[in-house]
Amino acid sequence: MDPLKAPSAPETKLHFLDYWRIIRIRKTVIIAVFLLVAITATFVTFFLPVSYSSKATIKIERDSTDVPSVNGQPSVSGIYDPYFIQTEFEVIRSQVILDKVIEKLNLNEAWHVKHNTPGLYKTYESRQMLTGMIELHPQRNTSLIDITVFSDDKDEAAKIANTVADLYQQYRYEVRQKLITGGIKAFEGELEAQDVKVREAETNVDELREKYQVTDTAAQSAQASTTLEQVNVLHYNSQKIDAEVQYVRELTVLNELKKLDPAQLRQTLPTTSSSPDSILTELLQEKIAAETTLVKLSSSLGEKSPEIISTQKLIKELDDKITDRVGGIMQSLETKVASFKAVMETSQKAVDDAKTNDIASTAATRPYWLAKEDLDRLKKFRDMLAVRTAMEEVDKRMPTTTQVEIINKAEPGLRPVRPNKTLNIVLGVVIGLVVGLGLAFFIEYLDTSVKTIDDVERTLQAPVLGVIPQDVGLLLDEGAESPHAEAYRVLHTNLLFSRKDDKLNSVAVVSAGAGEGKSTTVMTLATVFAQGGRRVLIVDSDLRRPTLHKLLRVTNSVGLTNYLLKQNTLEEVIQTTTLGTLDFLPSGKLPSSSLGILNSAQMKDLITELKQRYDFVFFDSPPIMGVSDASILASEVDITLQVIQYRRYPQPMNIRAKQLIEKVGGNLIGIVLNNINMSQDENYYYYSGYYHDYYSKNEDEAMPGGSGGDKSRTDIKPKY
Repeated sequence: MDPLKAPSAPETKLHFLDYWRIIRIRKTVIIAVFLLVAITATFVTFFLPVSYSSKATIKIERDSTDVPSVNGQPSVSGIYDPYFIQTEFEVIRSQVILDKVIEKLNLNEAWHVKHNTPGLYKTYESRQMLTGMIELHPQRNTSLIDITVFSDDKDEAAKIANTVADLYQQYRYEVRQKLITGGIKAFEGELEAQDVKVREAETNVDELREKYQVTDTAAQSAQASTTLEQVNVLHYNSQKIDAEVQYVRELTVLNELKKLDPAQLRQTLPTTSSSPDSILTELLQEKIAAETTLVKLSSSLGEKSPEIISTQKLIKELDDKITDRVGGIMQSLETKVASFKAVMETSQKAVDDAKTNDIASTAATRPYWLAKEDLDRLKKFRDMLAVRTAMEEVDKRMPTTTQVEIINKAEPGLRPVRPNKTLNIVLGVVIGLVVGLGLAFFIEYLDTSVKTIDDVERTLQAPVLGVIPQDVGLLLDEGAESPHAEAYRVLHTNLLFSRKDDKLNSVAVVSAGAGEGKSTTVMTLATVFAQGGRRVLIVDSDLRRPTLHKLLRVTNSVGLTNYLLKQNTLEEVIQTTTLGTLDFLPSGKLPSSSLGILNSAQMKDLITELKQRYDFVFFDSPPIMGVSDASILASEVDITLQVIQYRRYPQPMNIRAKQLIEKVGGNLIGIVLNNINMSQDENYYYYSGYYHDYYSKNEDEAMPGGSGGDKSRTDIKPKY
């Protein structure tokens, strides 16, 4: 397998060294932008006018009184409003406050004198200036606001800050008083209208009472209204209830007494009656006393004794009286129950009649009662308005200073706060560095030219045979041991090993555009081949802009064009150089009538003959994208080298050049990366830095006192 065959394109991954490479390469842009921004920032900072700042601190709350409201409602300030602080910011910066500040401090005239303007400032002009001077900042997690004013006059800054705070406090107080006054007026107006309605309703109620002859016991009071029919219903119903209670109670007692036998009845009656019968009680006591006496006499006297007989007779008489008295009491109870029943029935009838009369009266006098309900409702609403108006009057007179409280008064600043020279310079340095880096990376992003070997092998799919450093001199002048020779020796070696056949000895060096260094590459590469002992010929086939004769410092009066036009022989046009194995065929003068001379049969014959005479023949060509000569040479020579200058032309242009070579059947053997700045791009350091170090070390060892060097040198044997 060909060792120099281009591998498959690897996946592109950015490494830190890639960014560092861009910084090194674009350091000029970075440093220029950095210095420009930093110096400009420093210059502007030192020439900006100084300004002082004064800060007044105020505490703001939502509208509320210093003491609780008389209506007992919660304070409005207790309700959270996320937009309150920002809203007050806008109020402080509003036209309402700032115009008052301008008027109070007479800023229109003061700034006219201060700035020496042709006429007085207009209020809107002063307001715009004042707005730019004021900054508002809330103190975190508090209700405090810092009012900061900047001015070139420290006393003016303090005066404006204090005036803004005072006028804002006054504005909040006036707004609250205006709102309360407006509310009170609205309440008073509504109260007057309500009084008119109440008077009209009272007149209507009086007329309806006269019309329907309503006996309203509470017509002129705020108590519940009661008619005569309603009073009668209540009275009769109360009587009925009392009679019913007594009837039930007496009937129950009577029924219970009837269940008792005579002896039990005699003992029970004195205790069951609500008013005990004294006669019955005395008879019972007398009977008990007589029976006691009889018992005593029986123990000492006989049954026929007159005392015993009289005592027995007394007991019998008392027993008869008790029986008669019990019967009378029972009869009285029955009569009393009958009486209560009659009263209950009479009361029930009276209640029913009163209810009937009340219902009829209510239906007849309904308009009156409806009108009175409306009157009561109007009176309640009027009373509520009167109370609310009185409360608002009291709230209006309550102190409200805490809604805006001035915590700190502004004082004149001791030293200027603007410009902050240290901060501005640091920001200028930082911004300059950031902008410089950003611009460098942006330019790098826009730059589609060849930057690395990977770019070439990935886009062109061709191997890189050589990497040539920047500012390479001619080896004919510098000698074989020139530090720049090693890069061409590497190219020389890679070119030899890339050939598939040793007979391929004619090489055309082409490039996509002008100025990519192909002429220098041809000259130096041919010199390396010639220094190896090979017979080499350089043909300057760039007929439009020949340069090789200038490098060799020889005449271009006769050359390739003279031979192709058969004006001179080959020996006459080939010139020798200071290097014995290196010959040179200049381009000669190109007649305007022979522009296509390289595409002639004579040119093909010349190439064949030169290949036989020399070990290697190198052809310099014009840019392949500009004229057709390069394409013709690429199709006629054995192998072609494409020179690409580092960071010069876009990659699509180099791709197009390769396609043109392949299109005409040229054998593109590889790519030469030219004019690489090794000091900027560390990716190429190992192509030249290692050799330079190694070469310097060998020179030191070859000096007297050293170990010496390789004294025998084996050259490649010439072809003939």
